Amino acid sequence: MHNSGVLYVVATPIGNLSDISDRARKILAEADLLLCEDTRHTSKLLQAYGIITKTRSFHEHNEKKLLAWVLDRLREGQNIALVSDAGTPLISDPGFSLVREARQLGLEVSPIPGSNAAIAALSVSGIPCHRFCFEGFLPAQAKRRQNALRSLVHESRTLVFYESSHRIEGCLMDMLDAFDSDRPIMVGREMTKLYETFFYGNIDEALRYIKADENMRKGEFVLVVGGNQNEDFEWKRACDLIDRLCRMLPRSEACRIAAETFSVNRKRLYSWMIEQKR
Repeated sequence: MHNSGVLYVVATPIGNLSDISDRARKILAEADLLLCEDTRHTSKLLQAYGIITKTRSFHEHNEKKLLAWVLDRLREGQNIALVSDAGTPLISDPGFSLVREARQLGLEVSPIPGSNAAIAALSVSGIPCHRFCFEGFLPAQAKRRQNALRSLVHESRTLVFYESSHRIEGCLMDMLDAFDSDRPIMVGREMTKLYETFFYGNIDEALRYIKADENMRKGEFVLVVGGNQNEDFEWKRACDLIDRLCRMLPRSEACRIAAETFSVNRKRLYSWMIEQKR
């Protein structure tokens, strides 16, 4: 496959058109073809930088149909850039099937990193971000959304969600029902855009904030929610896990894995384990 082309996965701005790297602009300008989630949306970015590369729509409704055609173009030596409407492709956007098939065929796939709404929100959230769980968009149907949130009640990692303007209030109401009302949350609205807004507080306060102003229910949202920090619950899960691990692993290794998995004190867990073995 030495003469095959390269599939570039290119991150584009999530709002402010200035948030694009020189390398990304160069790749978009020099590629043989741009695959766009929406060509009309991407055209605004291309026009801003005088890029005239040929574009073609590539989204969830035609991805399977175009997959073989795109792979043939890559085999023939064309360089193709994949972009979404905003941010890094594949993160709640189309493109996974293409990247997977290209990898399985031994074709070159290269990331052109840049903007990502989830990481941007985490970085300014003031909520622990050394361990996090990205959940993307919750189900649109209320019952399924409620079930999804209930399945995350005991998750100790910080949770990151995307949400739309017409579901933000319902989403926060369901979070208030599923989680403790004092769970910390950061609501990022229209990040990097003209009406960028951030709210930091607990879930109850966030819901009241959103309800109080109709303008705060407009735009695109990223929600960063603190994980379950109930130490007793996490401690019990760590103890249960270490009992199972000790049947297969040395004590020190079992302790390390259980402590890291549930973010509990390793020395305390090891002492508990030794005491139990006695």
